[in-house]
Amino acid sequence: MNLNKVILIGRLVSDPEMRTTPTGQSVCSFRMATNRTWSDSKTGQKQEKTEFHSIVLWGRLAEISSQYLTKGSLTMIEGRLQTRNWQDQSGNQKYRTEIVAERMQLGPRQGQGGERQVPTSAPQDTAKEEIPIIEEDGKEEEIDVKDIPF
Repeated sequence: MNLNKVILIGRLVSDPEMRTTPTGQSVCSFRMATNRTWSDSKTGQKQEKTEFHSIVLWGRLAEISSQYLTKGSLTMIEGRLQTRNWQDQSGNQKYRTEIVAERMQLGPRQGQGGERQVPTSAPQDTAKEEIPIIEEDGKEEEIDVKDIPF
């Protein structure tokens, strides 16, 4: 049995770039950063490393991500690794490994300064925000904007 599955939770490092292929298919791409922290076994000091990932979304997922995500947005991406190759103008072989998203979950909506927006009428400790899960399952089903909680 083989499995090619990636799950990332991180922040966008730039605004999504939306394009349309010559056949009319929507495609969106962005870069995402994830952090890993650990304690050094010799010194005990906290260490941190950031990884950057190239994300590609197709169809309705592309449209939703370009509409609702911006630089700094927290999101979860589930998808698969895919490596493309091509020749540049000099004839050199180039490779790029990307994550092709199959599911996306939007994180909490950000306000000024990056704090989470909570309705003022609700107490801070009891306010819970539903985060929609958006899945590309091959069906062309329209998502009602009223169902997205922003």
